[in-house]
Amino acid sequence: MIKGLYEAHLPVRNLQQSIAFYEGLGLSLDHIVNDRLAFLWIVKEESWLGLWVADQVELDYHPSIRHIAFQVELEALTDAVNWLTAHGYTPRKAFGFEPTEPFVIALAHHAHAKIHFNDPDGNSLEFICPVANPHRITGTMYWSDWLRINAQAEGETDETSDHL
Repeated sequence: MIKGLYEAHLPVRNLQQSIAFYEGLGLSLDHIVNDRLAFLWIVKEESWLGLWVADQVELDYHPSIRHIAFQVELEALTDAVNWLTAHGYTPRKAFGFEPTEPFVIALAHHAHAKIHFNDPDGNSLEFICPVANPHRITGTMYWSDWLRINAQAEGETDETSDHL
């Protein structure tokens, strides 16, 4: 029945400023309703973001009400800190990780690499990418540590297979 997420919504103070912010991330404006609501395509004809001018923008942050995660390709994610900074966005600390590089949250059955930042209204945004976890590594770590641990696990796997 469900095929995916079609839309999500965020509260904003200044519609034009927010439209420009999200267009800078690569979203494209589809339409504006009564100067209070804008719909921008995340992926054209697949998913979009609604930005609502609201008095409730000042709500305390909680990820269940003011958070959007945009899936990106791994290559883009590994350069996300540089890309965000070069385009005038500010990566932020999340889950105890400084925004120096993406970090990975890994469970035995899957893992995701991510970096966080905020929009002008303090809504929490992230770029996220699933990553393969063939060695069933668990934990939370910087991307560089993830690569090192996986390389070590590969070496152990190669050595083990050589001795079989």
